[in-house]
Amino acid sequence: MRLLTTTLLLFFTFLSAFAQHSIKGKITDSENLALPYANIILYKVGSDADPKGTVSNDEGEYSFENIAAGTYRIEISMLGFATEKIKEFTLANNKTLNVVLKEESQTLNEVVVKSKRPVIKQTAEKLIVDLEKSEMINTNLQDVMRKIPGVLVTNNGITIAGNSGVRILINNKTTEYMDIQTLLRDFPADNIAKIEVVEQPGAEYDASGTGAIINIILKKNVRLGTHGSVNAWVGEDEGFEYGTGASIASYKNKLNWQTSINHSRPTWRDDLFLVRTVGAETYDQVTREPYDPVNYSFSGNVDYYINDKHSFGIGGRLNNRNSQRTSASTTFISDATNREVLLSENSFDRERVDYNINPYYEYNTDSERLIADFNYINFRNDNTNVLSDVVGSTVPFDNRRYIQDGKYTIRTYRADYSKTISENFKLSLGSKYASVSTDNDLQSFVENISGGFDFLEDQSSRFLIDETIFALYSKVNATFGKWSFSGGLRYEDSNTEGTSRFMDNNMLVEEVQKRPIQKLFPSASISRKLTENLGASLSYSYRIQRPSYNSLNSFETFLDPFSAGQGNPNLRPAFTNNYQFNLTFDGQPFFTVGYSKTNNVIFQLIQQDNATAQIRQREVNVEDNTNWNFRLFAPLNLIKGLEGYTGVIVTNTDFQSSTYNLDLNKWNLVWFVQASYQLPWDINFELSGSYGTGALEGQIDVDWLANLDFSFGKKFMDDKLRANLGFNKMLNRGFVGTIDYGNGNASVESNGSRQNIQLRLTYSFGSQFGKKKKSRRNSSREEEDRINDNN
Repeated sequence: MRLLTTTLLLFFTFLSAFAQHSIKGKITDSENLALPYANIILYKVGSDADPKGTVSNDEGEYSFENIAAGTYRIEISMLGFATEKIKEFTLANNKTLNVVLKEESQTLNEVVVKSKRPVIKQTAEKLIVDLEKSEMINTNLQDVMRKIPGVLVTNNGITIAGNSGVRILINNKTTEYMDIQTLLRDFPADNIAKIEVVEQPGAEYDASGTGAIINIILKKNVRLGTHGSVNAWVGEDEGFEYGTGASIASYKNKLNWQTSINHSRPTWRDDLFLVRTVGAETYDQVTREPYDPVNYSFSGNVDYYINDKHSFGIGGRLNNRNSQRTSASTTFISDATNREVLLSENSFDRERVDYNINPYYEYNTDSERLIADFNYINFRNDNTNVLSDVVGSTVPFDNRRYIQDGKYTIRTYRADYSKTISENFKLSLGSKYASVSTDNDLQSFVENISGGFDFLEDQSSRFLIDETIFALYSKVNATFGKWSFSGGLRYEDSNTEGTSRFMDNNMLVEEVQKRPIQKLFPSASISRKLTENLGASLSYSYRIQRPSYNSLNSFETFLDPFSAGQGNPNLRPAFTNNYQFNLTFDGQPFFTVGYSKTNNVIFQLIQQDNATAQIRQREVNVEDNTNWNFRLFAPLNLIKGLEGYTGVIVTNTDFQSSTYNLDLNKWNLVWFVQASYQLPWDINFELSGSYGTGALEGQIDVDWLANLDFSFGKKFMDDKLRANLGFNKMLNRGFVGTIDYGNGNASVESNGSRQNIQLRLTYSFGSQFGKKKKSRRNSSREEEDRINDNN
């Protein structure tokens, strides 16, 4: 009997030791709201075994299954809440532990380390500028762009390594701003998380473009609850200017939404001074062109998280721009004995409206990611301009009116998949299909003797485009010790059909041009860590530049009585081979050599007809274009409190064409500085400046250039209110150079307004707590770039 009792006791003790139990519960806040994605860690007391961990689901519930009997303790943590520690307990059967987390407003301040300047990292494919951990008090996108090493921002746009063919994306999507000035000056900097300067785009990007891609990645709504900001700015440029905006975002449980609205009325001007000879006569022209567009924009998106792996949502935007302005031209025409004056005005009335709808779906795990989306874009551009003489003009001409209406519809379907096979190997692949329809209608009129306008049927036309683009790509990323490799291949099959309808000798003529293109676009990069601090990389990409939709239109519109712009339906795509070598120091850009060769580059050709004294500007294909660039960067940390970059950029640009008798070659050097310094009373001072020895801007041989901007920023009210006073274009020398027409020369100066002053205030409100959520990567929209409407 004693033996049986002892045996049964040992048996039940054995069963008890190996019994499997569960621990379950729910995580909530002080208001009894479920907290998803909380981290729960289970430790076994007195054991060296690894702890077990799990994450609460969308209802805040968690569970540990098949847990052996014993003594345990639990820790629950979540960003924005104090960590809760459950004291030791004995597990002998199933147990339920519900936990209430307390909010901790100081959590973010304790763990986030701030610096004055952004974190900058150079990889083989791109330069990454992370702004989320910086304390810079910026006014707009223009200020941020000036802090990126090697990116130069001037009145005439953005250049990188001497190349102005820069594509700008926002969350991998093209922006529909009407001009580069509006984009740079209106876009609020506090919405930007980081900026990627992609000089060697991989296979996941559309193959279009010969220059770099600037991808602006916006901040995600990672805060629990509701928060937002309002901003307002006023300034003085070519007159009083102002803008206002507001944004709000909310994230609670499964639903996340964001929306923003902006209104602005900036001012600036572009002046042209042109002196040219036509035979024995000299034409001295001065054109002053002010801008004061009215811009409205609205955007929003909603995301719904089905669970921690699946989510879907829909986003959209609406942009409206109205511009009514008048440019005035004065041209003195003189020879050895006579002098006449031509006075003209060109009034513009332009309205642009575009909107898009973008539904999407995402599947995301630790090792896999699938994103599928559809983007619908509708764009309308209605233009009317009247070219007329002014009292006092001694050169007669017929007043003209042009009505040009354009409609664009773009549908894009895209899917991207990536699989992380191991820490050292990742595979990506995807597909895209785009359908584009455009309809441009130009109506030309001439003034009659009664003051009205008669329709010119033989100078009017209609141009339609139907285009499809199908693409497939695959890409691998691999790491082998100190070596890293990235290689991809993209296939694009595009079919473009352009139809031009016009009257010729009272007969309706319809001309159709078809352009099918099937092409493979490889890209690759390899990098190695040479020493503890020094790294090197070599990269290559093959790209295509398709003509903008407007440039294919054979329309001819007069800017003034002696100059006109004209389309070219015979334009062909340009293909570019890009090579780049980088040296980095502690991951920062240090030294770069780049080389590109483009066949049939799309070139802005300016020609003069000496018989009529007319100037025509149109895009043509030039046979060969090469570009060398050498860049040397150095951080600015010579004294305490000073941060930034300085460097030099040396470029050589060469255009060769026997068709158009072009032989253009020029070296130039640019020195730049981008710096910030902490002044007394926590005032942040920022400065950017550059000096260049000259450059080739297409056909224009430009003389020296210079630019200087600076600003003062400060935070108030526990950092909720930010103020910035900016002084832009304090030293701004525009394009001053010469043009060689082949049958004559001209001196040209293209200059803008100077001494822009702008004050911006931004107030943030709402929840200060944070929680990470997964986010999707939007697809790029190469077709939108080709609208190319700079009104």
